[in-house]
Amino acid sequence: MREPLHVAVIGVGARARLAQWVGRTGVPARVVAAADVDPAARDRAYTLFGPGTSFATDHRDLLRDVALDAALVCTPDDTHAGIAEDLLRSGVAVYLEKPLATTTEDCDRVLAAAAETGTPLYVGHNMRHMAVVRTMHEIVARGEIGEVQAVWCRHFVGNGGDYYFKDWHADRARSTGLLLQKAVHDIDVIHWLAGSTTRDVVGMGDLQVYGRVTDRADRTGQLMTDWFSYDNWPPLEQTGLHPTIDVEDTSMMLMRLGNGVLASYEQCHFTPDYWRNYTVIGTHGRLENFGDGDGATVRVWNRRTSYAERGDVEYPVVAQGQGHQDADRLTVAEFLRHVADGAPLTTSPVMARDAVAAGIAATVSLRAGSAPQRVRPVAPEVAAHFDDDVDPAAPRPGT
Repeated sequence: MREPLHVAVIGVGARARLAQWVGRTGVPARVVAAADVDPAARDRAYTLFGPGTSFATDHRDLLRDVALDAALVCTPDDTHAGIAEDLLRSGVAVYLEKPLATTTEDCDRVLAAAAETGTPLYVGHNMRHMAVVRTMHEIVARGEIGEVQAVWCRHFVGNGGDYYFKDWHADRARSTGLLLQKAVHDIDVIHWLAGSTTRDVVGMGDLQVYGRVTDRADRTGQLMTDWFSYDNWPPLEQTGLHPTIDVEDTSMMLMRLGNGVLASYEQCHFTPDYWRNYTVIGTHGRLENFGDGDGATVRVWNRRTSYAERGDVEYPVVAQGQGHQDADRLTVAEFLRHVADGAPLTTSPVMARDAVAAGIAATVSLRAGSAPQRVRPVAPEVAAHFDDDVDPAAPRPGT
């Protein structure tokens, strides 16, 4: 029998629960070590992974003291690049939570480390495994709506006040902005559905609501699960927001992709509901999702009509399981299979980088009076290492 992969978890915060899928995916693997700069995280690590887990406050100590095959990096986003590069250059395969990094330069540094060392790098864009996204991707791939021409996404972030305005996410010095932190998930999906990545972008946004809340608190040592509640409503009555709030709570971006597809993304962090709505328009029809979890539907219109609420074809979305409707388990399983056997990947490090680059460019645009921005593509030799097709003239899905 194969020896289990020895896995470390770097960052034992709220997202570290992702690692509970290690050892439950069919790939022999177990968490043997954890690291977090907060010494109090030792107890969380023991609770999550067992009292025999090695623990350190510096991930470099684990690299020196513990034999590791892989690591899941679940630390704050502005630390991703440095930690990932240390691991990759030590020969440890990396599952890196999205976003890949908070600057395009850091993204390129991580990709270069993976290319130079040949160490596996996986970016956890779990939305590619969400049932609603896979349903839409399959419809596009079958050609049911023809050649994709436009993709629109509206994102209602009903939990935004708790998720993004009570900790470091609210401080642009650490997060860049929420068109990176939050939109990077959907930008990657837009790119995947359209078959290309953003080359030109314009952004617009503002801090409309949470900047008016004066009740602020230092939540050092706390996790999001310590303060989250659906009773934290309405938005202007939120309490204990981060002392520094200089990111936008409403933002929008327009994109022109390399293959000519036009796309848009809109995000609001003070809506009462929490879901995302996609529309994909092709030369033979369009699709749209209603709901994004179990019980949702994706409807397709492919005949001329005035108004048809249900469309011409309706596909139910079956999204069972825990952790983003089982997407967390599927991403961890895909990563471990890739490390163990070189199995192919659904996600793409290069497209993860391009999603970050697009979100950053949109943020630069909205803070510069909506000045248009050009997104610099990844170096061709890096793309070649990951075997990614980043040809700007690549055909649209459905052709």
